[in-house]
This record gives sequence, structure tokens and C-alpha cells, in this order.
Amino acid sequence: MATLKLNKPAGKKPAAAGRAPLRGSGAKPRPTLAQAQAERAEREAQRPAREPGERSADRPAGRTSDRPPARSSDRPPARSSDRPPARPSGKPPARPGAPSSARPADRRDAPRPPSAQRPASPRPDRPASPRPAPLPPARPAGSTNTAFSARPRPASPPPAAGPAHADGSLRLSKRMSELGLASRREADEWIAKGWVRVDGAVVAELGARVLPTQQVTIDKRARSEQAQRVTVLLNKPVGYVSGQAEDGYEPAFVLVTPENHWSDDASGIRFQREQLRHLVPAGRLDIDSVGLLVLTQDGRIAKQLIGEDSAIEKEYLVRVQAQEGQPLSPEGLRLLNHGLELDGEPLKPARVEWVNDDQLRFVLTEGKKRQIRRMCEAVGLKVTGLKRVRIGRVMLGDLPAGQWRYLGADEHFV
Repeated sequence: MATLKLNKPAGKKPAAAGRAPLRGSGAKPRPTLAQAQAERAEREAQRPAREPGERSADRPAGRTSDRPPARSSDRPPARSSDRPPARPSGKPPARPGAPSSARPADRRDAPRPPSAQRPASPRPDRPASPRPAPLPPARPAGSTNTAFSARPRPASPPPAAGPAHADGSLRLSKRMSELGLASRREADEWIAKGWVRVDGAVVAELGARVLPTQQVTIDKRARSEQAQRVTVLLNKPVGYVSGQAEDGYEPAFVLVTPENHWSDDASGIRFQREQLRHLVPAGRLDIDSVGLLVLTQDGRIAKQLIGEDSAIEKEYLVRVQAQEGQPLSPEGLRLLNHGLELDGEPLKPARVEWVNDDQLRFVLTEGKKRQIRRMCEAVGLKVTGLKRVRIGRVMLGDLPAGQWRYLGADEHFV
């Protein structure tokens, strides 16, 4: 193998073993550690005392410590290799005595000396920022003291008073019912449709009020609709209730069918399914009673028959038998006509008379629940059969049980 041998240039001495060669000609020899410490102590002794917050004149700007910049003597010894340490790219090598702008990494968490700490008092050239106002104390739970209220609540306005009603005024629907123009339900429907006029002006507001002296009229469309409403006369048999179904018994309404329409009906009205809408009983008969029952769509007829001030007569044929074998006394007959009371209220005068040995005729102008049966029990009689044969001027006639007919245009209850 061939060996390459390099000749050393003349005039140069080899570098001492273990030390890096000095860079640059005429470089100042590096002081030892003891010399550097002595120089630093000498400078500290010659430095005059400073007031807190005063910047040292010999400290360069940007320095945050009085420690002198690191020198080459403070660096760790070079490696055993002859190669000098790597130089940071873009930055010149540090010279002895030159200020350093980089902060040593081993002093980041070290405590700052008193001379480098920021003064507690604000700088004279910078105004102090105002301190925020303290928050109000929290209001205790359940406290009603107004001192804890952050902001007073505005007082709520008093409730608005309702519209003042004129003396003697009443609801328009009630006034129409009193005049016999319609029932209250019908009146409300017509008012909503704009079919009602008060003193010639249309009133379409529900709940409107009028005076008794004002004139109320209805539109011809309301009269036409009212004329199409029907009233049905039914001969109710035993086992049917008058109104809603109860205790498993069907209402008498279910009997109004084309099959049960009486063939001798002389009204001339043809049956239509729309006639069953809003067909309600005007009055009642017990489940064990039979006879004339009125079902109507016309609110005016319902008011005539069951209104609070109704005085239409109702006639009944009542079959009775004496309890304990004692016949009805003359005093008992007198009490049936007038003098009895039910539920603590006196009954209106009635007409009661014998038809035959076991049958009485009752003519009443009121209709309390089970009134005739309770009247008979009060005088020692037991009712075994009850049939209503007349309401006002309308008779049951020959209408068979379980069948019905229309109220004719020439028939009226009053």
C-alpha cells in the first residue's frame, strides 16, 4: 500500500496538545478563571450606588442583568480534537468584553437580582391605570332588603279596566232570545256571519251589548236557514232515554229513521240526512214513561218548551194504584193540585183529576225530574204507567209508539 506524506510549511510551530489554536494574528491571550473573577469584583467595587429603577450608565440597552457577558475563558474546554467548535450561522463570533444580546439558557429560571427587578411604584412618565370599582356584595337567598338589589325594578302598570257597559244594556244574543228571534246558540252563529243588525248597522262582534230600546233585525239569509230547520214529534216507547245514552239504554234519537217515519204524516216535508244535525230533545220523559217527545233544530221552539219562563202546559195520563190498600183521599187530591213541595221548593199549581178508577189526568206547567211519580208517592199512590199526550196545542193523536212525524207549518205550541 502506498503512503501519502505531507510536508509541513516552514516557519510554523505545531499547536500545543490539548488546546485549540488561536484565531487571528495578534489575538489577546485569554485570562484564566481567577483573573476574570478578580476583574469582575474590581468593576463591582468601582460602580457607584444607584437608586431603585435607575438604569446603569455602563449597561447596554436590552441587558436585564449586571452579569458581564460570557468570555472565552468561561466556556468549557475544547474537545481533544484539533477542530475548532462550530460557529453559529449568520452570527459573528463573540469577542471578549462585547455585550451579548442572547440570554443564557441556564439562567431562564434563575431569580433576578434586586437591581434588575421592576420597581413597585409606577414609572413617573406613565400614568397609572385606574383600578376597577369593586362589585356589589351578593344578595343572600331569601333576603328582601333593597340594599342588595343591583337595579330597582320599575313598577308594573295597573291592569287595564274593562269596557264600561251602559246602564241597562245586555248581550245581543240574550236580547235576540228574549225577542224570540233565535236561541242564544243560533244568535251567536248569526252574529259571527254578519246576519244581525242593530239600528240598521251590522254587528259582527260576539259579546256585543245593546240597549232594550235599540232595534234588532236579522238578515233574510238567517230567516231562510231558520225555515229549513225541522221539529220532530216522536211517540217514545218504554226502554229509551230522552237525551244521551245511559245505563246501556239507547237515546230516543235513534228512532228517527226513514223506516219509522209515520205514513200518515201530512206535513209534506221530505226526509233528509241533514235534518238529523243538531236535533235535540226539548223536554224529557223517563225511561219507563211513554208518549209525546219533541226533538227540534229550532232554538226558538226549544226556548218555548224548556225555557226558564216557559208556561206551556203539558198533559199526562197516569195510571196509579193505592199503597197499602188505602184509596186517595180528598185531601190527597187537593195536595196534588197545590200544596206539595219537592227538594225544599213549593211546586207550581197543577190540575189533577180522576179519569177513571185507576187513572188520573195531570196538567203541569213545569217539569222537574220524576215530578209526577214523586208527587204521587207523597200522597200514598204508586205510578204503574205514565203517558204524555199533549204539549201546548200539539196533540200526540194517533201516532203509533216508536214512530215519528214532522211538526206541520200550521202547528204551534203556543
